[in-house]
Amino acid sequence: MKVQLHELTPVLSETDAQAAQLQQQQRQQRQLAMSDTRRALVLDAARSVFAEKGVEGASIREIARRASYTPGAIYSYFDSKEAIYAALLAESLERLNQAVVAARPHRAQPHLTLAAKALAWFGFYARNPRDLDLGFYLVHGMAPRGLTSELNQPLNARLHDALRPCEQAMQAMGLSPEAALRENTALFAHGVGLLLLQHTGRIRMFGQSAEQLFQAYVDQLVDRLSPGERAPVPAPDQPDLFGR
Repeated sequence: MKVQLHELTPVLSETDAQAAQLQQQQRQQRQLAMSDTRRALVLDAARSVFAEKGVEGASIREIARRASYTPGAIYSYFDSKEAIYAALLAESLERLNQAVVAARPHRAQPHLTLAAKALAWFGFYARNPRDLDLGFYLVHGMAPRGLTSELNQPLNARLHDALRPCEQAMQAMGLSPEAALRENTALFAHGVGLLLLQHTGRIRMFGQSAEQLFQAYVDQLVDRLSPGERAPVPAPDQPDLFGR
């Protein structure tokens, strides 16, 4: 049997094989880094488009134009503008959860944990109005915009993750799971209402501070659930919750 020279496959030494594998890994890492960078550019462009036009008014074409890509390139990362919106909201919810986790719990004093965790999520949205827009569908309207159940369910779950520490603290204060859920829902609703008033500037009509009103609500909640205890009030030399 004759063997043609072009049919021979060179056998690499172990050193050469390791070098080739390393080059392949480095090439894949560069491609992944480039992909992440392009994806971030798409999300940055989409964030500004959604802020200006809302989800319904936005389009893949406009997002692509601002990102300096073609619409076809966008679809290699996201299959719809709703998927882009969901990705932005997912990132926002991760930052929210990080803020809540960073708020120090007090194992022996659950009323302090309740106050700390509540002020953490409230303060995050007060300082970040664009995250408030994303989180509560305030982009040109209050109704959920175009998110399918498949996209919406995990996002709702992450929002609940950020609120759950308050619920757990209430249970540690003696409430049943059902009662803790009701109180946590009321706490969230009250906070959202104040955030909306601040976000839209309507709070000025009443001459009130959203921060002070929320602190007062938390104080009253702690007093009602654990008589004799008080929620912590930020010290005068600490940075203001809203960064004013």
